[in-house]
Amino acid sequence: QVQLVESGGGWVQSGGSLRLSCAASGFDFSLSAMSWVRQAPGKELELVSIINKFGSSTRYADSVKGRFTISRDNAENTLYLQMNNLKPEDTAVYYCAKHLAYYLNYPDVRGQGTQVTVSS
Repeated sequence: QVQLVESGGGWVQSGGSLRLSCAASGFDFSLSAMSWVRQAPGKELELVSIINKFGSSTRYADSVKGRFTISRDNAENTLYLQMNNLKPEDTAVYYCAKHLAYYLNYPDVRGQGTQVTVSS
């Protein structure tokens, strides 16, 4: 059974930083592209960033380029998202997600999510 457990969310002031973590289990993490997706109230699910199974290729939403960094540790089955210079528009529930392929923007499984709130 695939399990994705996010942690590290919280409240931060504009310009602050947070680091999200995702502990993965129940599948071969090292063979899966992984991502962070987010959903703000009243908005659709948005792909924030995706990383290939090797950790050698990444993509970012234009809105977070230069501020967020995705990374993974295949030995520890853990995915990370370093978020710097956070803005109020980054406020959302952030989900760790597994993809069937790196080129697919929509995930097949995601976790329960962690709330990130950025105040101005």
